[in-house]
Amino acid sequence: QVQLVESGGGLVQAGGSLRLSCAASGRPFSPYSMGWFRQAPGKERGFVAAINWSGTDTYYDDSVKERLTISKDNAKNTVYLQMNSMTPEDTAIYYCAAGQTFGKPSNYSNYYRYWGQGTQVTVSS
Repeated sequence: QVQLVESGGGLVQAGGSLRLSCAASGRPFSPYSMGWFRQAPGKERGFVAAINWSGTDTYYDDSVKERLTISKDNAKNTVYLQMNSMTPEDTAIYYCAAGQTFGKPSNYSNYYRYWGQGTQVTVSS
């Protein structure tokens, strides 16, 4: 089992920035590819960004790739999501997830085996 705990969410004004963190524990973290998903009010959970196990390959949803950056620090057992130029449309619960070991980044939720509880991000206009 891999336990994932997100942090860094909160309230931010439009145009601002936030950095989300996802700390992993349990099994060794470094072999896992990781992803971030989000669920806005009244909508299904959707893909945001993903990164491969070594942190050398990333994949973004087209709607966020100019503003968001995913990164992975295997020494700290943590994956990050830097969000810039935020808009009210970024308001959602953000979830991190651990995927396949030594796998590529993926936008499919079924690819991911372990999920965190989520952190709320609210962007005010």
